[in-house]
Amino acid sequence: MAKGPSALSRLNLAAKIGIGAALMILSGVVYFVVFYGDVATSIKAEQARERQLRDDLAEAQKAQHAYQLDLAELSDRQQRQRELNKILPATTEYPAFLSAVQSVANVAGVNLSAWTPQDEAPDQFYSRVPMRLELEGRYHQIAKFFYNVGQLDRIINMENISITDPHSKGDEVLLKVTALATAFHSVDEKRMPPKKVQ
Repeated sequence: MAKGPSALSRLNLAAKIGIGAALMILSGVVYFVVFYGDVATSIKAEQARERQLRDDLAEAQKAQHAYQLDLAELSDRQQRQRELNKILPATTEYPAFLSAVQSVANVAGVNLSAWTPQDEAPDQFYSRVPMRLELEGRYHQIAKFFYNVGQLDRIINMENISITDPHSKGDEVLLKVTALATAFHSVDEKRMPPKKVQ
């Protein structure tokens, strides 16, 4: 049995072009529905996720910058606190107090012969830490000693200075000096005595 011409071959050229165009449009619609729609939705979702991640990154960078600023400020404050603790320590520190006075005496060339710690005198924001000193040296050495005490980082007041007993030792005239050296330390507000109500 011989086959006759197919239905497609019997169509004129315009019909064939129309059917081809319809098939192309149909395959385009199927492609769009099946593949492109899902891909476009995924792309939009990923773009939204990328924007969110960029926003999160910007926030994290702001937070990191703020953290670095806080860290630098903390470091500065700790450095200032260390410097302030040299001037006004938090504790009595008798050994450091005596060591500072002794090193100044050595530099000035005076003989620190005796030191006697006195009772601490608390005040509202600080406590006085007095120490009675006895030293001996030439007038200029003693003046240099008092000057150098004033140059120390820690606050030390020299009070009740008494210069007595000038005596000769070879070509030099030595003087005996008694003084009250008063250092200070800060008082912790928690340990401060309660205020008296008047």
